[in-house]
Amino acid sequence: MNTDDAPRTGAWQHTWRLTVAAVVSVPVWLSTLALMRSRYGEPGHWVLVGDPLVALACLTVLRWRRRWPLAVALTVAVASGVSALATGAALLALCSVATRRRPGKIGAVVVAYVAASQLAHWIYPVQGSAETLWWVQVVVPALTAGIAVAAGMAVGARRVEVRSLRARAESAEREQSARAAQARALERNRIAREMHDVLAHRISLVAMQAGVLDHRGDLSAEENRVLVRGIADGAHQALEELREVLGVLRADAARPEPPQPSLDRVPDLVADARASGLDVRFTSTVTAAPPDGVGRTCYRIVQEALTNAAKHAPGAVVRVTIEGAAGGTLDVGVRNGPAPRGAARPPASGFGLLGLGERVAVAGGELGHRPTSDGGYLLTARLPWPDGPAHRHERGA
Repeated sequence: MNTDDAPRTGAWQHTWRLTVAAVVSVPVWLSTLALMRSRYGEPGHWVLVGDPLVALACLTVLRWRRRWPLAVALTVAVASGVSALATGAALLALCSVATRRRPGKIGAVVVAYVAASQLAHWIYPVQGSAETLWWVQVVVPALTAGIAVAAGMAVGARRVEVRSLRARAESAEREQSARAAQARALERNRIAREMHDVLAHRISLVAMQAGVLDHRGDLSAEENRVLVRGIADGAHQALEELREVLGVLRADAARPEPPQPSLDRVPDLVADARASGLDVRFTSTVTAAPPDGVGRTCYRIVQEALTNAAKHAPGAVVRVTIEGAAGGTLDVGVRNGPAPRGAARPPASGFGLLGLGERVAVAGGELGHRPTSDGGYLLTARLPWPDGPAHRHERGA
């Protein structure tokens, strides 16, 4: 509901409740007026003037029943003893107190209402009232009060239920918003990892080849052409891979994603690094294909390690070892020697190893990286390899 409409709705509900309380009291007042006329001829000024004024005052006081429920209910209940038109106001006040479901306060107002009803028999001595049994004069107001209390407690229970449902709905909405925010954050991290994996490796190789052209003045024309061709090919491949990633992000959910690189693509990765001028020594004792998730994580580990070696240690020897078997673990190690002296150190972002750590954690593995004693760097990873049907690689290393 619109917040601007809330005060208007509350005022309307207050008005119609007061109207119902006044309408309920009219038959009581008219019957009292008729009985007084039948016995005394004239009902008197109190019945015609005083009674309506007291009822009007009670209806006015009911405006503050939610702020001071007990005080207002007791006041109106006592006033109903001298005003037949205030009967509806007293029942409404009793109902309002009952909505809070406080037995002590409800009992106090009921006692005050029943006691005030006995006072009414002295103020309005209608015909036949003296012959009425005393317990009847007590039971009838008590039953009336009981109906008002039951109605009020039902309304109170309904309000509690509505508040509980509203709180649950708000809690569910907050949880849904939190899950949506978490999903967006995870998706942003996934996109960042994919973009880094796609671009960092290719751009690092292109930068390394460009650095060779810049620092080597003794290269032959053929060697220069090879390096320039390698830079062009690397840039083209980077654009193609970027286009594939963007296509996956923009593709319809029903469209299948292109196959992701796995362990069998590591030799191609090593070959690309060698073609770019990186001295890579590759050793693998794995003869079976691991699960797709494990193989893809292994590929990304080697890719990130070669990227870092090309950036931070161009010209150093890089040794890549992969070993493991089904039912155990897949161990990956990439070690590079120290960077040549005088080589410019590129700025380190740290996002590559951060994303790699997230990948390895998702796969349930362990990642380690540290400088070596000779000034190089070592990156290791251990990935769980669940036991299952194994098949040999179709491609050799």
